[in-house]
Amino acid sequence: MTGLDQQELKRYIRDIPDFPKPGILFRDITPLLQNGPVLHAVIERFAQRYATQRVEAIVAVESRGLIFGSALAYRLGAGLIPVRKAGRLPAKTIQATYALEYGEGILEVHADSLSNGKRVVLIDDLLATGGTMGAVVELMEHFRVQIVEVAFLVELSALGGRMRLGTHPVFSLVQY
Repeated sequence: MTGLDQQELKRYIRDIPDFPKPGILFRDITPLLQNGPVLHAVIERFAQRYATQRVEAIVAVESRGLIFGSALAYRLGAGLIPVRKAGRLPAKTIQATYALEYGEGILEVHADSLSNGKRVVLIDDLLATGGTMGAVVELMEHFRVQIVEVAFLVELSALGGRMRLGTHPVFSLVQY
């Protein structure tokens, strides 16, 4: 199963038209998550990619990014740094805002979660416009970490999200 290519992975990503509102085509990864061998293959693909990169921490974005991030951190023997919505982390945090369709969102990370120079991979389930991950990159600038790569299961290429992530390398398993 570790050899699943992009077309095979797409069979486990369901299209839901008009969700969450008319005109939106939602890429639902639930079928992928429900299939143990396919989920395992996805984590192994990421793990193989970073096995020799001396990654010290996986920075994972709430909520679906934490699914992939925790499994990848475990697989690599790296730490897991959760990035959460405002008000969900108990200790002192730093924040970054990002644009939502109607307003702004706020992401937070614990202020003591990383030290300068750590090698990290940022991960989330989907790259669309890049607003969410752009905020995570901004949070990482506070720590002066080395971003090895910014990783996604799915990338909606036409929305240009890569452009919002600066010069950091971006990797996605599936592109639409």
